[in-house]
Amino acid sequence: MKLKYCLVAATLAAGAAALPAHASGISVSVGIGVPVAPPPVVYEPPPPPPPAVGYVWTPGYWGWHGNRYVWIHGRYVYGRPGYVWRPDRWDHRDNGWYRTAGGWDRDPHRNHGHGHNHR
Repeated sequence: MKLKYCLVAATLAAGAAALPAHASGISVSVGIGVPVAPPPVVYEPPPPPPPAVGYVWTPGYWGWHGNRYVWIHGRYVYGRPGYVWRPDRWDHRDNGWYRTAGGWDRDPHRNHGHGHNHR
């Protein structure tokens, strides 16, 4: 049963990783709990200038690989107008730590064509 659970989780994670980051605003959280808290965030120096107009910096985060945490360095991704990047995070629940992948959220400070236009 445990093998079946791991295979399902791995399949979901692989499918989510295959989607381009800009394809949707989907947040992926793989349901495999890590028994220990992630280490403190690693300080990364300010990033170099973006490779081109329209790119935004996504900060680094701790990933889980095998049986240990590994630092995933920050990187540039192509931005989405009207959206802001939500960084990866780890949440403690049910006696374990669970990672929620970073992704795009609508920018709450922009009018997305809804509501009133104040002039």
